[in-house]
Amino acid sequence: MERYDVIVVGAGTAGCVAAMTLASKGFDVCLIDRKDRRAIGDKVCGDAVGKHHFDALGLPYPSGEEKEGDIVGVKIYSPDRESVFRISGYGLTGFMINRHLFGQRLLKYALDAGAVLMDKVHVSAPILKDGSVRGVIASEIRRGEKLEILSDVTIDASGVAAVIRRRLPPEIGIEKEISWEDKVVCYREIRQLSGEIEDPEFCEIYLNLTVAPGGYIWVFPKRNGVVNVGLGVASTPNHPNPKDQLYRYVLSEPLFEGSSLLHGGGGIVPTRRPIDSLVGGGVVVIGDAACQVNPIHGGGIGPSMMGGKISGEVLSEALDSWEPTPKSLWPINVRFMKGYGKKQAGLDVFRIFLQGITDEDLNYGMKYAVITEDDLLKASMGEPIRLNIEEATRRIFLGLGRLRLLRSLYKMARTLREARRLYERYPSSPDEFPRWRMEIRRIFDEAKASFWHESTITRRRA
Repeated sequence: MERYDVIVVGAGTAGCVAAMTLASKGFDVCLIDRKDRRAIGDKVCGDAVGKHHFDALGLPYPSGEEKEGDIVGVKIYSPDRESVFRISGYGLTGFMINRHLFGQRLLKYALDAGAVLMDKVHVSAPILKDGSVRGVIASEIRRGEKLEILSDVTIDASGVAAVIRRRLPPEIGIEKEISWEDKVVCYREIRQLSGEIEDPEFCEIYLNLTVAPGGYIWVFPKRNGVVNVGLGVASTPNHPNPKDQLYRYVLSEPLFEGSSLLHGGGGIVPTRRPIDSLVGGGVVVIGDAACQVNPIHGGGIGPSMMGGKISGEVLSEALDSWEPTPKSLWPINVRFMKGYGKKQAGLDVFRIFLQGITDEDLNYGMKYAVITEDDLLKASMGEPIRLNIEEATRRIFLGLGRLRLLRSLYKMARTLREARRLYERYPSSPDEFPRWRMEIRRIFDEAKASFWHESTITRRRA
């Protein structure tokens, strides 16, 4: 029976950064993944990463074969495509990457720092003792050998499968299940175009709640006429097949005439604020397993790496001097929630608002600038939106009505600010957490009840 200071389950972006951070401080770290070492990093992804994440983490920018394009901004199309918002800024500047090569780079960082990799190993459950996680039960895929690996702390970075989080007992205090309405089912293809895309440095997002209910369509350019194109739909009980929708409504467009398929695949992505607590006795949850994503589009590379860095830093500061209790691990919560978690909360409110309006509302709001590019830029960063009531009302009447949309906009802006303020006051200890959790859930339950009252998502739920 092997023993380590820390077990990291999952060698994705979150897991590798956490393992690298801890191993570089001299701790014994075991990094476990189901995949063969050479396949780590090869996954279905949007392949876009913001430049600011590399700056925050102190990581070198992608280069060479790893970098497949530069991003300077995003173009957002209304459902009727008559309105196009072009938004850019530091938070939207970034790179298109080769996901496999990038994943291999992060893995190399972790192994060079001293982490031990167990590849082709399937983790099935946590080992529990006295209400705390003390390691994992696993099996060696090559030979079927059963393993028990012990540790002081286990980090669940296993992605949306959340193999540790979903098997924790209630007393640990971490959410076990994520609601279907907070996940999106996606399908994407890497395609070689026969021609050139108009703005190769702008990612394109198409809002269309009829074609992609609860989600959106994306076209992200790479180099040499290659694009990452996909479609996501809310994970409702009767959701349409995203691959069918992509072929019927997107790949039939003139842009893709004569294009060829290089790679295709799908998956499930969480699209909500982070789980309310990332820590429990002897366990930390990061990455997609903790919903550390951008709730608007599900992009998780940047925030997952930040989650890995924060968890690694907090653990490395204190691992020699305490038992891994929730109180000792709590600074991971405080640092993440008051930083990126606050942004995610604002984005989650905006996501719920967008899912609750109609294509007609979106066409109208963008055409008459009821929703402006500046509003959308702020919302895309999870920042507070302060609508000018006189100007917005004037725009409403230019379009002859839709006061309901104006009311929803103001409620969204108010709720966004309220959620951000609550995250700014994230509790400094577990003792204060139950009251905070009750309040944040009230905010989001009320937002869903209000914005989804007549929405496509609500109708599909029935």
